[in-house]
Amino acid sequence: MNSKTLSDLKSALLVCKSGFFAVGFFSLFVNFLMLVPSFYMLQVYDRVIATSSHSTLVMLTLILVLLLVTMGILEWVRSRIMVRISTRLDLILGQRLYDASFKQALATGGMQASAQPLNDMTALRQFITGNGLFAFFDAPWLPIYLAVMFLFHPWFGWFAVGCALILVALAYLNERLTNATLLEANKQNLAATAFTQKNLRNAEVVESMGMLDMLFQRWKAINHKVLSLQGLASDRGGSIAAFSKTFRLLVQSLILGLGAYLAIEQEITPGLMIAGSILLGRALAPIDQMIGAWKGFSGARGQYARIDELLKKVAAEPERMSLPDPLGEVTAENLVVVPPGSQKPVLAGLNFHVAPGGTVGIIGPSASGKSSLARAILGIWPAAQGKVRLDGADVYSWKRDELGRHIGYLPQDIELFEGSISENIARFGEVDPVAVVDAARLAGVHELILKLPEGYDTIIGATGGGLSGGQRQRIGLARAVYKLPRLIVLDEPNSNLDDVGERALSEALVKLKDAGCTLFVITHRTSVLNVLDKLMVLREGALMMFGPRDQVLAELTKAAQPKAAPAAIAPIQDGN
Repeated sequence: MNSKTLSDLKSALLVCKSGFFAVGFFSLFVNFLMLVPSFYMLQVYDRVIATSSHSTLVMLTLILVLLLVTMGILEWVRSRIMVRISTRLDLILGQRLYDASFKQALATGGMQASAQPLNDMTALRQFITGNGLFAFFDAPWLPIYLAVMFLFHPWFGWFAVGCALILVALAYLNERLTNATLLEANKQNLAATAFTQKNLRNAEVVESMGMLDMLFQRWKAINHKVLSLQGLASDRGGSIAAFSKTFRLLVQSLILGLGAYLAIEQEITPGLMIAGSILLGRALAPIDQMIGAWKGFSGARGQYARIDELLKKVAAEPERMSLPDPLGEVTAENLVVVPPGSQKPVLAGLNFHVAPGGTVGIIGPSASGKSSLARAILGIWPAAQGKVRLDGADVYSWKRDELGRHIGYLPQDIELFEGSISENIARFGEVDPVAVVDAARLAGVHELILKLPEGYDTIIGATGGGLSGGQRQRIGLARAVYKLPRLIVLDEPNSNLDDVGERALSEALVKLKDAGCTLFVITHRTSVLNVLDKLMVLREGALMMFGPRDQVLAELTKAAQPKAAPAAIAPIQDGN
């Protein structure tokens, strides 16, 4: 089958197939060498003791040591191969899985934001490098041991076949009794973890309103299901594993009895009696090990399924041709926007054009679609219908890693990242000290940063550490204007600012306007509107007005008068 028709995970495993074949090849020799102790015991009993030959004992012992050391080396080699396979899988899939997790968070509006796929990949790698997987490589060589058992004596062979069939039946029963329960337990555990993560992100709200006990009771109910399911699966699996181990020890003793009977009847030698017992234990060990490792295997199978499902659901980004640096021209063509996970449009039928360097204020009542429009302009949310174009190209089709440096965005919820202030402003790329300071000065936050304990090298957390809301907002603004991107979208940039911050913001907007940046500013406050050229009015997802600032404000004032008729609120469409 062509690898292009396979999922990304299966394709990655296909790339590693030579490594798996090598492990299988080494496993063949490892399992042949596992016969050495049995034949050594056979020779000691039948040759050394019978002849009392010291030289024979020494030579046999030297051969045994040499072969078992060789086996140990082969075991080590195949273990190292599995480590390299797991590392290679991570190198192949790491970025793809990281991108898929990120895109899933975007596509669901953050509802499914989780690092669980990366944790699944780590757990899957750990299983691949563990001893449990080698049982699955060793089990197929069971016929080798059975054939040797038949060579020792047919009764030995049939006895081993019967024991193997019983253990295989136990392995199948273990699968039937534990797999579904373990999968459900893992599912409930993931739900409990996600629930806890959301609660921790809102710890201040939980603490202030005394919600901790109620949330704990809800988590406790979910966790109780997890414990019940895990306990049930562990009880069943443990019972089968204990029975399997007892059965294997029992049959190793019983085959000694069978061997003693055959030796008494002079059908085999005493050496074959001992060798048969050792060989039977070795033959049944992989199956017994598989039963013991089944919980880990079941978990790995669930991790594989979740990773595969995610990579199938979130397709890899197609390779796109690089485009020239944008000038900042923005056009909406019959734009319809539907939030991730929703069926209802929040914006419908929007048409507008903003020339490079244009400055637009976006106003309107709450839930009118202002933030949704910002996400559509930036290509965060794809258009359900129509297009948003940047310099004539669909903004969603640009290479994001190339477009990103030409985009500035300040969201309502300011998210800073673990690192220094300079790294946050420089977007965690190579820190250009001059550009960082220029951005901070433009955002009016340079003096504030200098007063911090380590200045620009001050380490902050994801929530901004000890910074106030206004300080975080101004650092976020500095990040948005770093190196003067061509398109800047500011969503409520003055929501946490005092009068000083408001003046600094207005000055920053004037400088950005003079620099030729295309600006979209969403605001409920009118203080920043004076520095913008145009206004856009949204209401219930529709574009009610768009045009020069003074003309739109005059229309709004006219519409607010009691004598104004509804027809007076006719949309203004100005594409210039």
